[in-house]
Amino acid sequence: MRTLIKALRNIVLFLLTFYILLFSVTRVIHYPEPIAAIRLGLAPASKTPTLMPFHTIAPATNTIPWATGSEAPPTSVQWGKESITFQKFLSTTNSNALLVIRDGVITYEWYKEGVTAHTQLPSYSVAKTMTSLMIGQLIAQGKISEGDTFVKYFPEYADGTSFDKVTIKSLLDMQAGVGVSDNYPTGPSGWGVAIAQMYATTDLNFFLLHNRKMSWDPGTKSEYRSVDTQLLGFIIQKVTGMKVADYFSQNIWQPIGAEDSAFWNVDHVGGLEKTFCCFNATARDYARVGALILNNGASKVASKNIIDAKWMARLMTPVTVLDHNWGYGAQIWHPFDGTSMMLGLHGQYILIQPSTHTVIVKLSDEPTDNGIFEELTAAVLHDWALQQN
Repeated sequence: MRTLIKALRNIVLFLLTFYILLFSVTRVIHYPEPIAAIRLGLAPASKTPTLMPFHTIAPATNTIPWATGSEAPPTSVQWGKESITFQKFLSTTNSNALLVIRDGVITYEWYKEGVTAHTQLPSYSVAKTMTSLMIGQLIAQGKISEGDTFVKYFPEYADGTSFDKVTIKSLLDMQAGVGVSDNYPTGPSGWGVAIAQMYATTDLNFFLLHNRKMSWDPGTKSEYRSVDTQLLGFIIQKVTGMKVADYFSQNIWQPIGAEDSAFWNVDHVGGLEKTFCCFNATARDYARVGALILNNGASKVASKNIIDAKWMARLMTPVTVLDHNWGYGAQIWHPFDGTSMMLGLHGQYILIQPSTHTVIVKLSDEPTDNGIFEELTAAVLHDWALQQN
């Protein structure tokens, strides 16, 4: 018995010592404490936002509820080279919510069991377009210019390399060249890569300080890199003197008449929003953001256009070609002619089809490595959007 007790004591002491060591390491690299980091790495995509600190965005004080209609979903969809049932499409893509809005009316609305119209779900990189909307407002107000360099606002980050030449324009169009690639890891074993560090970090300033190495000169190459959007978030906070969530609430969320609260994850309590991802809201309110773009920056609630006409033209004009051979510009995708789309990791979509005055929102829980699901899903949503109700 004494031998067993001694063995158990030694195991406990070892585990305690090991945890203290890990805790020290995570403090040095500005990661969440070990148990929190492991939980973050193992959690389903739709659950990770609640494991990180966030700033809350209140629902609008003036809102117009959605009108609802009725539209049957397609009986089958084209999934690559095969035709599958609509229900199989929903299950194959781990869907959580799917909405179709035509002419300002919700004509189809579906939620997975346990999810409702008031469930807040993550957007991941859909948040990039929301960041662009704020940048567009600041440009329209004359507070910033696309030609401004990042170090104009943050001279303390200047290092004498081509990083000092990174402009707002190059950040908007994924042409900045900052050396943080989007090679997303799978599971806890990959959490050492830079993009994962940026997602999990408890100090974005520390992260940027140690990740200014450049992969190419700004404006000479295009590659989708989330760090570009995060630098735009730095600028928004600096220029407005506000939390990004508060500025977004005042200038986007309230004017579009959002029905429910939202929240934006931050590096630490009271810190900076992770603007490359990490905005969380209901499917219906995501649809309001889509409707804002569809309606050329106008909202039924606001007395004037929320988004300037020049910025709307910028959003609607692709300037480069990125993944899947899709057009891209100003933090929004153009997968098909005349179609715009906000896209997020794990299967988050807001597709905007002006020709049929349609917005489709699809929120999902797909794994990180989901193959060609983005191409296949976008094609399904696009085909549906083109159908006349």
